[in-house]
Amino acid sequence: MTRTVHCAVLGRQAEGLSKPPYPGDIGQRIYEEVSKEAWQQWLRHQTMLINEYRLTPMDPDARKFLKKEMEKFLFAGGSNKPEDYVAPES
Repeated sequence: MTRTVHCAVLGRQAEGLSKPPYPGDIGQRIYEEVSKEAWQQWLRHQTMLINEYRLTPMDPDARKFLKKEMEKFLFAGGSNKPEDYVAPES
């Protein structure tokens, strides 16, 4: 049986994650309040941020930026795309 959560991003009941995807208290909060679907949306958004801003995930400043954007995306109504971002054509 799958675990469901009331997803903070989607605003509805959805399938939950199988384990915390991030260390610490924030990881536990994500596990309790974010669905698999919303987590996948965040991962796609994070990839776009890394590519557009040419971030190196091993850089402490980049990691701090990504964590802040993750918290905004998941719990504060969203993370903005870069000002000059143009989505690729499908």
